[in-house]
Amino acid sequence: MTSADIPRSDPAASPALPDVLAGPILRRVDPNRLRIWLVGSRHLEGKLLLHPAGHGPRRLSLNGHRVRRLPLGRHAVLHLIDVALETPLPTGVVIDYDLRLATAGGGETGIADWAPHLLHEGAHRPCFVLAESHRRLLHGSCRRPHHDGPDALVRADAWLAERRDDAEAWPAWLLMTGDQVYADDVAGPTLVAIHALIHRLGLFDESLEGATVADSQGLYAAESTYYRREALLPDVASSADLRERFFAGARKPVFTSAHAHNHLMTFAEVIAMYLLVWSPVPWRLVTMAPPALDEANAEAFANETAIMERFVEGLPATARLLAHVPSLMIFDDHDVTDDWNLTADWEACAYGHPFSRRILGNALLAYLLCQGWGNDPDRLAVPMDEAAALLDAAEAADGWLPAEAHDTCIRHLQRFEGWEFQVPGTPKLVVLDTRTRRWRSERSPRRPSGLMDWEALSDFQQQLLDAPSVIIVSPAPMFGVKLIESIQKLFTLIGKPLLVDAENWMAHRGAASVMLNIFRHSRTPGHYVVLSGDVHYSFAYDIRIRHRRSGPRIWQITSSGLKNAFPDTLLDAFDRANRWLYAPRSPLNWFTQRRPMRIKPRDPDRARAGERLWNGAGIGLVELDDQGCPSEIRQLDARGFDVTFPPPPDKD
Repeated sequence: MTSADIPRSDPAASPALPDVLAGPILRRVDPNRLRIWLVGSRHLEGKLLLHPAGHGPRRLSLNGHRVRRLPLGRHAVLHLIDVALETPLPTGVVIDYDLRLATAGGGETGIADWAPHLLHEGAHRPCFVLAESHRRLLHGSCRRPHHDGPDALVRADAWLAERRDDAEAWPAWLLMTGDQVYADDVAGPTLVAIHALIHRLGLFDESLEGATVADSQGLYAAESTYYRREALLPDVASSADLRERFFAGARKPVFTSAHAHNHLMTFAEVIAMYLLVWSPVPWRLVTMAPPALDEANAEAFANETAIMERFVEGLPATARLLAHVPSLMIFDDHDVTDDWNLTADWEACAYGHPFSRRILGNALLAYLLCQGWGNDPDRLAVPMDEAAALLDAAEAADGWLPAEAHDTCIRHLQRFEGWEFQVPGTPKLVVLDTRTRRWRSERSPRRPSGLMDWEALSDFQQQLLDAPSVIIVSPAPMFGVKLIESIQKLFTLIGKPLLVDAENWMAHRGAASVMLNIFRHSRTPGHYVVLSGDVHYSFAYDIRIRHRRSGPRIWQITSSGLKNAFPDTLLDAFDRANRWLYAPRSPLNWFTQRRPMRIKPRDPDRARAGERLWNGAGIGLVELDDQGCPSEIRQLDARGFDVTFPPPPDKD
């Protein structure tokens, strides 16, 4: 394959680019400050119109200090809108808003003109609600575009549309708790669309040190660029261990992912992926025409194309939800790569080679720009400034990211400590970084690391002190399925943690012990609600500390995946075996680190008798009472019905 063979759009034959490619996406908002994410095809000027119900409208000019514009390519500009308000917005009411963009002729157009798909039926503008408390939350993770099933974000949009005018029913946040994109698991048609979009928008190129291709253009043109990317690794004797660990030696090649044959590698590829999973507009600029493939891959491409076409049909609803409900996001492994930082040995290998280090760094840089910024712009000011300088330099260098500055930016990002964040309110909301501050095993570098190190856990405890109740977002469940964790431990003992993704809170004795002690501390909250995802099934537990009448109450609520699911037969077998082996009075419970805890599972109301794990794409909806205790735990199943998790019987 040559560069001329890459499936792409012809700019000369294509219509003019739309002004807005993706967004607006509401990010962290409060009465005094609004953050909005948007990508345009050019530098956009305009005004933000706010019209709270029962109050007069406000028009705010989007001038220099309210918008940060970062170039992503010749025809792609990231707009980070951050508006401080002199007069606070009211809470508990519907607030209509509009982005009025200036046109070349001196006029202006609104969202109804340039993104009508963002409006609910009968509405003239999108809207949002500033909730008075954190007592109603949507939460979910694991949105894999080519999973053959419905998309829970589409279901959430339909649910919200039914309540559009009822401000009290709106969720305070859409919590996206990991794997918002799958950088390591990409369908062939999606990768074709990514390359076409890179060409159409002129997204930045880069050189690639240590690879068998010299640069991004060589990667896109390589014969192995579709379904065979593991063949693009460096081929020298000194990298034998790298090949063994990443690309061939484990069950999962490129960085251990089982589906890494189309693993994203360049910064432009990851940026294009974000645009294509969050907005229908870029899909109008590209096609998924198949490249030259062998028979097996051609069949896979055809099957994936049908699934992706259904995914694209749901993107207007996805974009509409993101434009209406403020969102907070945290990474998990697939946002970068499967098993990211799972063991110290993995880290040494991954960060020890320039090509693998670049792949990981590009995904983290894209996360910073597309997800991290909107969680807490002030906390991320330093890495954002460095990323902005890199992108400005690329624009000045005719669309090529300067290699030295690129590597320096990535190195600083990979050392950065500050991805976690908290949101004040009732209850307080604490979002954990369980990926980059890990507690490495003292017993063996091949054993799983703790999800947070001692210092990170100490910082976490300080955030909890004296709060009456708290919501914790932990991408991986703090209290998971004991049988599955035991199987992961078994594979760890035989030296194969990568085969079963052996990363859970109980996999590292030190981290687990500190975490459990935090829950028992006398000055930490009386009520904890832990929201998690990651595992591709949903469940809820009520947890108490044994032999303490006044001990804290804990709820583990897991919702996963937004567009993913566990194999039905296997999950059913695990569920059944777990109920037998770890029944309340089973002696096996005394061999777990959670033996001081009394855990009562909640049975889903639609499950068969005794089933505790719900399998199926969906999004969680939790409602809390005045004390921060769950009054309702619900799963909005993507197939169109609801599943509730009623409290367990009040008996031992």
